[in-house]
Amino acid sequence: MALVLSEEQLMLKDSATGFLSDKAPVAALRKLRDEKNATGYCKKLWREMVEMGWAGITIPEEFGGAGYGYTGLGIILEQVGRNLTASPLESTVLVAATVISEAGTQAQKEALLPAIASGELLVSLALQEGALHAPHKTATTAVPQGDGYVLNGCKTLVLDAHVANQFIIVARISGAVGDANGLGLFLVDADQVEVSRDIMVDSRNYGTLTITNVSVSSSAILGRLETADASLSRSLDIANIGLSAQLLGLSMEAYERTLEYLKQREQFGELIGSFQALQHRAAEMYTELELCKSMVLRSLQAIDNNDTQLSLLATGTKAKLCEVAEIVTNEAIQMHGGIGMTDEFEIGFFIKRARAVQVTFGGYSYHIDRFAKLSGF
Repeated sequence: MALVLSEEQLMLKDSATGFLSDKAPVAALRKLRDEKNATGYCKKLWREMVEMGWAGITIPEEFGGAGYGYTGLGIILEQVGRNLTASPLESTVLVAATVISEAGTQAQKEALLPAIASGELLVSLALQEGALHAPHKTATTAVPQGDGYVLNGCKTLVLDAHVANQFIIVARISGAVGDANGLGLFLVDADQVEVSRDIMVDSRNYGTLTITNVSVSSSAILGRLETADASLSRSLDIANIGLSAQLLGLSMEAYERTLEYLKQREQFGELIGSFQALQHRAAEMYTELELCKSMVLRSLQAIDNNDTQLSLLATGTKAKLCEVAEIVTNEAIQMHGGIGMTDEFEIGFFIKRARAVQVTFGGYSYHIDRFAKLSGF
């Protein structure tokens, strides 16, 4: 498939670009941060995004969504990255709705996906338990009791935890910590667990879940236990591709802002953009970003086309985007000089958001190692 957007996809890109730059620019994130907003995002903005069909963009029409596919969501997430827009789009639409679509039964999809598409339900995946992404090291337990299970454990870095209505909790049903198999997915209402809000360096919502003797019925199991590991793995591949699209967007914006600054800033009577050393560094960033554009689009298309190499593409793309986002945001700060370090200048917001997205569901080291293993090394 050609690595170009269709006419319909270009229209979606133009729509998302105009809407987010007008309604949710970086200044909106600054405002949310400075006023210590209790929700962490603008509810009115989220409602408008829902009305535009974004909450159901990947959800099939039979479940109340638009059935547009992940390439469409990736286009939107790229613009979200450019504007650093805060919303439940990542936690509920990219991640949770994907897990439900991949793992859920027909009845569970009918109950949950229409509510997500309509904006009535916010769901978040509770997976991570330590400082680093390591799904197989899940220690949260699900012990059979009667016709259900009792869950115990702790989850960290849960996206939008304090505003979620429900959680998909990953818990170990069998095997030892570190085993590749033996995980289950459980739907748990927010009032069944203790949730504490954490605000990360990028001013976005994360949270910690304390799960103490939480009893759930067998109906709380998302899908079938024997397929949970595979469904979770594919869902994380899709999530990482979406996050890569967001990293691409924020990297492109940081690069373009830096390029514009090089054309305006004078030093010793000369525009700093005329200095050959800075030109070389800008050219290197440009070539890396062009490669990233192709990788992200290829990976998004792989989701929609059920490509058998999805895992390899996803992990390779996330590794590359982590690497390039770090280079570009570092260079952006350095090339802006002293003002790049000040809070009043927006360029610093991009490096903060980049670092948070980079480590979500595995950073560069995790994915380059996984890429090597998937490639047979």
